[in-house]
Amino acid sequence: MTTAQLRQDGPAVPVRQTMNKVPQVTAVFWIIKVLTTGMGETASDFLAHVMDPMIAVALGALGLVISLAVQFRLDRYVAWVYWTTVVMVSVFGTMAADVLHVGLGVPYTEATPVFVLALAVILGAWYATERTLSVHSINTRRREAFYWATVLATFALGTAAGDLTATNLGLGYLASGLVFTALIAVPALAHSRLGLGAVAAFWSAYVLTRPLGASFADWMAVSRARGGLGLGLGPVTLGWTLVILALVAYLTATTRRAIEA
Repeated sequence: MTTAQLRQDGPAVPVRQTMNKVPQVTAVFWIIKVLTTGMGETASDFLAHVMDPMIAVALGALGLVISLAVQFRLDRYVAWVYWTTVVMVSVFGTMAADVLHVGLGVPYTEATPVFVLALAVILGAWYATERTLSVHSINTRRREAFYWATVLATFALGTAAGDLTATNLGLGYLASGLVFTALIAVPALAHSRLGLGAVAAFWSAYVLTRPLGASFADWMAVSRARGGLGLGLGPVTLGWTLVILALVAYLTATTRRAIEA
């Protein structure tokens, strides 16, 4: 990393510096991200249906802790570890939003602003500490901690926002998915045409991937009586998981070839 990059990304990097721990932001990155959001949504609901919800939440939390522990122990980006962690964040983030709504009775109209505030606090603390929110500089343990806290908050926020549009606003899952498909293009257009900063555009789009993927996954899974395709939570979870695995295998192979070249 050059001196110019250090000036751009923030203050002097702490001693415990590693290689950047997150992938390059490419089209494949966004595709996998959307798939993990949908898979996390249906996997969370599936687990809550086949076992006691409290046990499901405990297993989700355990899976998240284990995956984060492995991710933090590495000193570089490893595709399957990174995306496993994202999947576990997706599953547990969905559970957190559902616990707030179903378990504690907090309506989505109130839960959504709560998660917006939580996300704003995390981003504010991250920027105040590091003077950057760029995902191209996740090369210290502290920045990585802020990164994953932000990711978890975006998943919880996206879950609440997606359910708000689908249920409280009465749009249904398919219409909600189409709405968020249109909305996710806004940050890209604002960045290219209106001068919105790359960091702001990235995190805006990142939040929107959650309700986008979850809305389409729910639409595929729920019964026709609820406006869905009726494929079921288990089959949709399995199908989306297989596609994620195929894409992560592709990323692993291309990364290995790039290192060997």
